[in-house]
Amino acid sequence: MKIISAVEAAKLIKTNDTIAISGSGGSGSPEATLKALVNRFRKNKCPKNLTVAAGIIPGNLTDDDVGLNCLAEPGLTGKAICTHYGKAKKFGEAVGENQFPAFGIPLGVYTHLLRAIAGKKPGVITHVGLNTFVDPRIESARLNQKAEEVEPIVELIDIGGEEKLFYKSFPINVSIIKATYADKKGNLSLEWEPIIGEQFQLAAAAHNSGGIVIAEVEKVVEYGELKAKDVLIPERLVDYVIVTPPDKSLGEYNIPKHIPGLVGKKRIELSEIKPIEMSIRKICARRAMMELNKGVLVNLGVGMPELVANVLNEEGGIEDMTTSVETGITGGVAQSGVTFGIAYNPDSIIPDSDMFDLYDGGMLDCAVLGLAEVDREGNVNVSKFGKRVFGPGGFINITQNTPKIVFIGTFTSSGLDVQVNSKGLKIKNEGKVKKFVDRVQQISFSAKNAIKNKQDITYVTERAVFKLTAKGIELVEIAPNVDLKKDILANMEFKPRISKNLKIMDKKIFIPKKMGYKLK
Repeated sequence: MKIISAVEAAKLIKTNDTIAISGSGGSGSPEATLKALVNRFRKNKCPKNLTVAAGIIPGNLTDDDVGLNCLAEPGLTGKAICTHYGKAKKFGEAVGENQFPAFGIPLGVYTHLLRAIAGKKPGVITHVGLNTFVDPRIESARLNQKAEEVEPIVELIDIGGEEKLFYKSFPINVSIIKATYADKKGNLSLEWEPIIGEQFQLAAAAHNSGGIVIAEVEKVVEYGELKAKDVLIPERLVDYVIVTPPDKSLGEYNIPKHIPGLVGKKRIELSEIKPIEMSIRKICARRAMMELNKGVLVNLGVGMPELVANVLNEEGGIEDMTTSVETGITGGVAQSGVTFGIAYNPDSIIPDSDMFDLYDGGMLDCAVLGLAEVDREGNVNVSKFGKRVFGPGGFINITQNTPKIVFIGTFTSSGLDVQVNSKGLKIKNEGKVKKFVDRVQQISFSAKNAIKNKQDITYVTERAVFKLTAKGIELVEIAPNVDLKKDILANMEFKPRISKNLKIMDKKIFIPKKMGYKLK
């Protein structure tokens, strides 16, 4: 192991290299190396044409030079194979503008693919992705037009008469990862990292591909100081170490402070977590909460689903269920926004690759996930909207392997304004964009798959609740004070089936005070 500067590390990356980067949204990003790399490119126009691999790519939800935004310079990135592009705005926009070929693969597949690369296996064979945009019969995981010009990364195969997808391995020249400490031999500790992520898999994949591993740490300590159980990456896998202190000017991004409540060193009082203000988002989260049962293990997705933990905590019932996040967190209260993926008071923190072994095997009882577009068949799109590209993240793994799914989101978007009172809901200004459309722009969730697998699927909005049936989606509840024709049917591109037992949503959902709700 050799200690070098970030500038020296950037010089180790060559034109046409495949680089893999750690980080998950607001956590675990090797910021110093990424900044040095873009600065080198701006000055010297090299390296060029990099293939970039990452999971939920690091970024702070802006177009600042942080995370993978640093690699959005035209000519620097030549191809991207990532799972979710939403956290790094500039990089996602580069994909939408067709700047370079980009693919979006399920997060669980990506983490297992890194293991396959490390083990010198040909790839990953799985059912995950069938009948979604990842399927070669649909879009072959392509997120833009340029991706049609390069070799596909996934194939449809037959094993014992069953359809499977084969995701191909590829060599990694450089892995750039973040840890907390290194000792003088190069052993890496993730002691204060709230997410373990893919660091070990990234290091192993690059090392066994004949590549190099660059690690950023806060401090180098004497050999023997680190606790063996905190050392998740042994020195044999580490070639270079950069010592860089956390950048506290970035706020919550990249977790610049050591917070005991996030890594299991200390539990905080749940009363310290403030309830969210009454809003349309809270209405959706409350109604989704009512779909959960006592004792369930539930995954809460990014965005509005994150709020379910908050509303349940407000009702005093957070310990009546167990939350799980695909980043490897079980238990606790999941956080939102740039800090999505971490939790206060976690029961356990494991690598995300291990978590997806459990998810793919059906460990989850339920999942609450976002709803951006729904079509007449019940398909859901969360991955691409015109030139706005997000990718699937863990969405496909979760929706294809969990018996009960609750999708939540507003009924329309772009300008929607509602008034909430004791009578229920009043639409003050309707959103300009309809979310219930004739055909989704991209299939992130396959209704065909769900019906075949007999999954229980619910779609929750602030004014209407639908269920998936073999004949499409069926309206089963409407909000009090809402007009069925004017407020619901007139704002859909198709007419849903309407239940003969159409119900009114519980009025307590719309009242600002605590509902007094307990999981059953």
